[in-house]
Amino acid sequence: MDSVTIGYIGMAVMIVLIILGVPISFALGAVGLIGITMVVGFTQALSQATLVYFHESTNFVLIAVPMFVLMGNIANHTGIAAGLFRATANAVGRFPGGLAIAAVFGCAGFGAISGSSTATVLTMGRIVMPELKRYKYDQQLGAGALSAAGTLGILIPPSLILIFYGIMTENSIAHLFIAGIMPGLLTVFLFSAMIFLIAVRKPEMAPAVPSPGRRETIASLTGALPIIALFMFIIGGIYFGIFTPTEASGIAVVGVSVYGIITRTLTWKTARDALKETIVTSTMIFMIIASGYIVSRFVAITGLTQNLIEFVQSLNLGPYQFIAVITIIYLILGCAMDVLAMLILTVPFIYPIILHYGFDPIWFGIYIVVMAEIALITPPLGLNLFVMNAISPDISFWRICKGVSPFVLMELLVVLLITAFPAIVLWLV
Repeated sequence: MDSVTIGYIGMAVMIVLIILGVPISFALGAVGLIGITMVVGFTQALSQATLVYFHESTNFVLIAVPMFVLMGNIANHTGIAAGLFRATANAVGRFPGGLAIAAVFGCAGFGAISGSSTATVLTMGRIVMPELKRYKYDQQLGAGALSAAGTLGILIPPSLILIFYGIMTENSIAHLFIAGIMPGLLTVFLFSAMIFLIAVRKPEMAPAVPSPGRRETIASLTGALPIIALFMFIIGGIYFGIFTPTEASGIAVVGVSVYGIITRTLTWKTARDALKETIVTSTMIFMIIASGYIVSRFVAITGLTQNLIEFVQSLNLGPYQFIAVITIIYLILGCAMDVLAMLILTVPFIYPIILHYGFDPIWFGIYIVVMAEIALITPPLGLNLFVMNAISPDISFWRICKGVSPFVLMELLVVLLITAFPAIVLWLV
């Protein structure tokens, strides 16, 4: 059996294992190690796997992962999300669909702190859904808007998925962070516009809420200013080269911790809980990244990537035809696969072809994240849909799927716009 055939069989086995629910890191590591063994022998395979695992696990850039995760967990335990939602609700709540629009802005703000889509939906959902019920918002619309807005956590920097992509492809994480700003703002605008249009067309679905007094509005906005200032300081520092993303992650943890201490929301208990959650999440991410590199080594040894490039060349597809094809592939994979698994499975193959077609690797990183956003809200395995269903069990899973469908269309519009106008992504880089 030739090495390329072994490569294809290995990828097929890995897809089956992931779909069957085998932990991603184990599926990747097992397929990679066994596949390399079949090509070069067990002793050399074990040596290569050990070196790859150690080298990638000790990568200095990876320090940013647990630090940004810790920042998000501290923010989750210190009531920052509630303050952000209250500030935006007081500012825009009086407009049609204002409360749901405030939820989108709140998710964008909290997502910029947490870097996690799941944490954003979970935290904001618990705060926002009771308010939507209180003001008689359509629950299907509210659940759909929150599920979709939660995806902003992986696009607006700092984003764990962008860090993950940057490490896998050896691209600048700082440039990826900066590139995510404009598409993130575009997504916020399109989500808000969709809610506004629905509210104007059917006012009973998203009624305006009573306008608070000027003093209350100013007070709530003032309360959110420290977090907004911290975000601007971190992104500004990265953009102007004052510090690296890794250094920024440490500054972010200190900033959020100081905020928690000043507001007396960061206690020994909340700090301990945040640290425990960080250890669990970071360990999982490290294992997935290291195992992903073993699979990448397996793919390189078998010559699978070169074989795929030659196959794509034989199809005579134009650059944008190829983008259309992989968009369809990602939409299909998103229905059946975890986001990280989807990226690990596809990036080693697609990335060299993207470079062959002359696309900017930073642009492709943002494209990948937007497709990951769609995967998070695509039935039947969109993770955000399950999280929202757990928060609001009185809303059926399929009603949530129906509620999120207009926002999936908006995400696809983002894909179309950043493909037609790459400057949206690359303008600030």
